[in-house]
Amino acid sequence: MIPREIIDEIVFRNDVETVIGSYVTLKRAGSNYQAPCPFHSERTPSFTVFPATKSFYCFGCGAGGDVISFVMRAENVDYVDAVKLLADRAGISIPEDGEQSERDGISRKRLYELNLAAAKFFRECLFDPQQGAEGMAYLRESRGLDLATIKHFGLGFSPNSFWALTNKMTSLGFTEEELIAAFLCKRSQKSGKLFDLYRNRVIFPIIDTSGNIVAFGGRVMDGSEPKYLNSSDTPVFKKSRHLFALNFARKVCAERLILCEGYMDVIALHAAGFENAVATLGTAITSEQARIFAKYTKRVVICYDSDKAGQNAANKAMRLLGEVGIDVRVIKLSGAKDPDEYIKKFGAESFRKCLDDSKTGFEFKIDKILSEHDVSLSDERIKASAEICSMIAEVQNNVERDIYIQRAAAVLNVPADTVRAEVARLRKRLVGEYKKKQSRDALLSIKNIGDRVNTDAAKYVAANDCEENILAMMIIFDEYRHAVAKGEIELTADDFVTGFGRRVFETLCALETSAEGYSRAVLGQYFSLDEIGRLEKIEVERRRLTRNDKEVFLAAIASLKAEKAATEGISGNDLLARLRSQRAQKQ
Repeated sequence: MIPREIIDEIVFRNDVETVIGSYVTLKRAGSNYQAPCPFHSERTPSFTVFPATKSFYCFGCGAGGDVISFVMRAENVDYVDAVKLLADRAGISIPEDGEQSERDGISRKRLYELNLAAAKFFRECLFDPQQGAEGMAYLRESRGLDLATIKHFGLGFSPNSFWALTNKMTSLGFTEEELIAAFLCKRSQKSGKLFDLYRNRVIFPIIDTSGNIVAFGGRVMDGSEPKYLNSSDTPVFKKSRHLFALNFARKVCAERLILCEGYMDVIALHAAGFENAVATLGTAITSEQARIFAKYTKRVVICYDSDKAGQNAANKAMRLLGEVGIDVRVIKLSGAKDPDEYIKKFGAESFRKCLDDSKTGFEFKIDKILSEHDVSLSDERIKASAEICSMIAEVQNNVERDIYIQRAAAVLNVPADTVRAEVARLRKRLVGEYKKKQSRDALLSIKNIGDRVNTDAAKYVAANDCEENILAMMIIFDEYRHAVAKGEIELTADDFVTGFGRRVFETLCALETSAEGYSRAVLGQYFSLDEIGRLEKIEVERRRLTRNDKEVFLAAIASLKAEKAATEGISGNDLLARLRSQRAQKQ
């Protein structure tokens, strides 16, 4: 555990608005700041930073907490790694004996060391004339890569052996549990022995923006399936939150990023001078990855394969990237199925021209619709019109929507007013559906249905309200927390009805009576990010109320005790008698 005084100093030196302002553009809103939330897609800012309480909260998705919680979410790291990042930012040293955070008994630092050792092993195998001949021939001859590019990306080769990596890593002192946790090996169900997952494959290390090797991808040499094997999620890797080659591309991506489908496309583009190319990791783009793009650039050029699967993937990418405010363009490569093949055939300058001539997402979609319909035929033109109008109706910006209406009218050869009227009709329906959804969501929220943080909230609505009021005031006001923890106010964990409320209460009291004392900055060690967000929510809501005096606090406690008694089938008279008995015992 990192010493409490070190954590407090780190939080003190890292102003929440300054740190968050390095990720998103904050705008002053009275004494606070606002911005579009970096953790979910939205157009109207619902993300608020509160300098007075050194905290943040999103009224849209519920993310909230302090500067440590923000870095945990933004950088996809655990509590200790977030503290380390902030410590480095503030120039604070953390003692060695408190530097590791472990998950399932295996530290992130240990897995980083294991991945680095494995990458070195794979690289040695690739450059070994006997073991790596097939892999090197594939990279040099089939894919046309030079040695500089191979070394730049740290490419390697895994021998066609079940135990080569296992034996090497165990000889270096790594345990079987660590090898399994890193998704490098697996245990045989028949023999119980470990075996290598990557066999007879060219290896592509996945490196995060801090320079850590977090995972691997492997391309098989013998045509067996799967063609590409990618690391599953591990304690140091979430494939939905990383991008291949972003560690290089982030340095040159201010103007634009190029989104490709695979490792080799990215490597070919980097070798040709396009170092702003990245790729997802064996899956379609996710909303988390879209938000990563938004951190680094304002424009993304999608360069997917020209087949149907590639075009469908491009449509999804356009939607997700558009939701986070990115200017999306699509490149169409004629005469080649992917950028690697195109550059080999036509050269880098021709590809650069394709980049500069890339179409907007709307132009790409409208071209696709027109290619699927013969608009010279009336019924086909009606179908194309319906699809295009539906697409335009989803555009939020009025000016942008009107430009698209003019363009659609021209290609469909119909009056612009006709298109505008149809779009208006469709938008009215969309607005109606949205309002209905809001009403349903509000109703569910009122009843606490679907609450994943506090699963007991829906069952005990009134008790949960009392608990949230009590906990919020204990978090905000030191005197209430102190009085309860010292027994000066009668309230115990047994008075709580929901499991989450009880756990929060116990943690607050334990921290208050500890030698170091209570500190908001350490709550992230005891609760998940979603739970921290819930605590921020109840605090924000409590601060909005005008009365937070002791009378209100005691009334909330009395109401909670009554609700607890009701759940146990205790009458009002019995409850009163119990309280009197408790007071008498204390006297």
